[in-house]
Amino acid sequence: MTEIEPFPVSIPEHDLADLRARLDHVRLPEAETVPDGTQGIGLARLQNLLAAWRQHDWRSLEQRWNAIPHYRTRLDGLDIAFWHVRSPEPDAFPLVLTHGWPGSVLEFESVIGPLTDPVAHGGSAADAFDVVVPALPGFGFSERPAEVGWTPGRTAQAWADLMTRLGYERFGAHGGDWGAFVSTELARLAPERVAALHLTMPIASPLPEDVATADAAEQAMIAKRDMFMMTGPTHVIVQGMLPQTLGYSLLDSPAGLAAWLSEALVAFSDTRPEAGGGVSVAQQVDDIALYWFTGTGASAARWYWEAVRWTPRSAEAQNAQAVTVPTAFTLFPGEPFPVAKRWAERRYQNLISWNEMTYGGHYAGWEQPGLLVSELRNAFRQARIR
Repeated sequence: MTEIEPFPVSIPEHDLADLRARLDHVRLPEAETVPDGTQGIGLARLQNLLAAWRQHDWRSLEQRWNAIPHYRTRLDGLDIAFWHVRSPEPDAFPLVLTHGWPGSVLEFESVIGPLTDPVAHGGSAADAFDVVVPALPGFGFSERPAEVGWTPGRTAQAWADLMTRLGYERFGAHGGDWGAFVSTELARLAPERVAALHLTMPIASPLPEDVATADAAEQAMIAKRDMFMMTGPTHVIVQGMLPQTLGYSLLDSPAGLAAWLSEALVAFSDTRPEAGGGVSVAQQVDDIALYWFTGTGASAARWYWEAVRWTPRSAEAQNAQAVTVPTAFTLFPGEPFPVAKRWAERRYQNLISWNEMTYGGHYAGWEQPGLLVSELRNAFRQARIR
């Protein structure tokens, strides 16, 4: 189908009953033998998460979901699902928001209203957006690829085609995690159409001379990046090498899926009480349930298998793929792989904003939605003027 069709969400009742039965009969291992989290998500935490999932009201989530205009269309041979909300303001600026893993379009649920109807949320009509929120291939209600090749670059081309199909010649792009990769590629692919770019995760790395001349702040960033590469990227390694093997557990065991996703949802968020505690249990369960009912644990994991064979590995190779469109960054302290401004500006050659926040982590739309809305409004104000 090349047309755009409404795509209301309705999971069959027998799928809900099957999940309830599985949750009632989960098999869990004994407790971890260390208290510091180095063996992974602890038994008590997972038990609490599963208890919350047993009480989860999927039908209520469906009602929230279907209250947002949801559609599906075929792009490059794959059915892509997306929210598309037009603003009541006639001069609204089109904006495509792209999520990552282990997130979903649900990351942006809370920001759609303030972005599309700022007046109703205490803002100015001049900051209104038409918002498009597509699910990555193999995530959520987008179709699961049956062939190799769905990289961030191919996805960016699909997003460009989607915006054309929706009638938007010129637009802005935002992303974090894989969404940052896709949005960066979209800006490189169609710089004449992407009026500006906003990212919460710069895709940039230090050159050897940057490491040699790093100041104290950059040395701390490098140490954090090194520590992450030693202990943090288990999901990158496993999903990049054996997504199919892992996928059997993610599709067959709700406990396995919950543990795998929650590990990253908590580890990469800002869990300090003064920061709001990170991604809440309720938000985690919504996201985990979406993965479960759409059967996308394996297909989402394959993104890593595809991307590790596609992504430039060195800073030099990244910088060679320059981005020339106006680019704004919002940096959150809970980001596990920090980037210094001078590393990023070599690749993103038209840097218009670099804002470092006090609170927040990898999942801005869940953790700090108000801040994200404010940063998006600021980032695209000049892009509206042509």
